[in-house]
Amino acid sequence: MADIKIDPTLGPVRARTGDERAVLESFLDFHRGIVLRKVRGLAHADASRRLVPSLTTLAGLLKHLTLVEGNWFPRLFTPGPGEVHVTAEEGSTGGFTLDEGETVDGLATAYEAACVRSREVAARFDLDHVVPHPLLGEVSLRWVLVHMIEETARHAGHADILRELTDGETGAI
Repeated sequence: MADIKIDPTLGPVRARTGDERAVLESFLDFHRGIVLRKVRGLAHADASRRLVPSLTTLAGLLKHLTLVEGNWFPRLFTPGPGEVHVTAEEGSTGGFTLDEGETVDGLATAYEAACVRSREVAARFDLDHVVPHPLLGEVSLRWVLVHMIEETARHAGHADILRELTDGETGAI
């Protein structure tokens, strides 16, 4: 039998025999990494250029996903005083609109920090841990992880298309 070579950046492949938590976290981290790789090396003007009719840009995806990370992990599982989970109706543009002075590098740094914070929060709880949610009643950490895989993967796909439209770059790595 030939040796199988696996790209070491593919966490989900390395976790293929791991427990449920390792698999869920590796898939989420894989898609987080894709989003970050899609903006690496781009000038802010390219990352913030609108290429589709919606407000979706590469930089806007970073800002949106930073807000989503904070909303689903710290605000639900370890809310500070006055912090509440923001519903889609309350979120208006979903964070896709860039503010004056925001840069793709700053947005990428903020997203990385939000992901670190989300990992720290999630690590404190079992997958079965349940918290109240303003629209859904209750959600478990397991459900939030699956939801975040779906949310992040969806936007990683958007980022892949936007990056290809920007400079022809394709692929997950």
